[in-house]
Amino acid sequence: MLKAADGTDCRNYGTVDGLPEARALFASLFGIRVEEVIVGGNSSLNLMYDTVARAYLHGLAGCEKPWSQIGTVKFLCPTPGYDRHFSICELFGMEMVPVGMNQHGPDMDEVERLAASDPAIKGIWCVPLYSNPTGISYSGETARRLATMKTAASDFLIFWDNAYAFHHLYETADIIPDMLSECRMAGNPDRVIMFSSTSKITWPGAGIAILAASVTQVSRIRKLMGIQTIGPDKITQLMHVRHMKDKENVSALMKRHADIIRPKFEMVLGILEEELGGTGLASWNRPKGGYFISLDVVPGTAKRVVQLAKEAGVVLTSAGATWPLGKDPADRNIRIAPTFPPLEELRTAIRILCVCVHLASLEAS
Repeated sequence: MLKAADGTDCRNYGTVDGLPEARALFASLFGIRVEEVIVGGNSSLNLMYDTVARAYLHGLAGCEKPWSQIGTVKFLCPTPGYDRHFSICELFGMEMVPVGMNQHGPDMDEVERLAASDPAIKGIWCVPLYSNPTGISYSGETARRLATMKTAASDFLIFWDNAYAFHHLYETADIIPDMLSECRMAGNPDRVIMFSSTSKITWPGAGIAILAASVTQVSRIRKLMGIQTIGPDKITQLMHVRHMKDKENVSALMKRHADIIRPKFEMVLGILEEELGGTGLASWNRPKGGYFISLDVVPGTAKRVVQLAKEAGVVLTSAGATWPLGKDPADRNIRIAPTFPPLEELRTAIRILCVCVHLASLEAS
């Protein structure tokens, strides 16, 4: 029962890069090669942190020297974006360079200009499908430009956090390119490292996470991992392989997930339209997947909206959390996470939020 397909006893040490069948499952789910996949523990954020740490301490494939030996390190940060990406940068003392988002992903004119002009810029954070928090999915053109662009740093990395790869709300789903193939075809195979996990597919604290990159990059990371650990939790990996089975089964599972959370998204969007539509006081995205709604209020009032909501008993993500160092220069963006509360609690909370938007706008006028 606890033996893998190749006879590995999952209670024992070994298999640093994950069970063969777990790697094969994720390769099939993402349409990539088995040899490009490492399956780890429960957290893709952990894999991202460790990847940054390895680049700093030891260097990854293509690095002339570890980042810790070059002085200032900068990262491009599409904003609004994921606060935990920014926290990793902050912890390692990176200088974060905000880049605006449009309906196709990050502003690629700006990304290309910055990456080509400064060798201290070592990478970019990307949530390419249903971006956190805007819900934007990167276009094929954006992916191609990221893969082919000239960079002043020879070891520039794309941290491709594909967190919501299967998290569609509707039958008509957004599709993004295979970034590993894009970089390989562009002659920059080591440029991208993809991350994902089952945290919002199976269990958030007891799932499995993956890292995918070129064979060269995977070989380098595996070697460094072999010093750090004797192996991951293979029993959990085996359970996931047997439960998830294949792409068709995962798709069916995620449709059931969508049936649970889609009504919450639609209710929030309906209330926002009812209470704020046509007022000029706010704008918001209408995501087709992912886990967030991005609300922009009158500039200079987001912190006040969050404060008023808290005083009324509704706790929101801190205003500014979607910007590096928690500082939204326009003080306007608020991230809404509709998935957790029951429908009736969520309904009350969003109506209170809308009242707070009106009050903060009146105070500022």
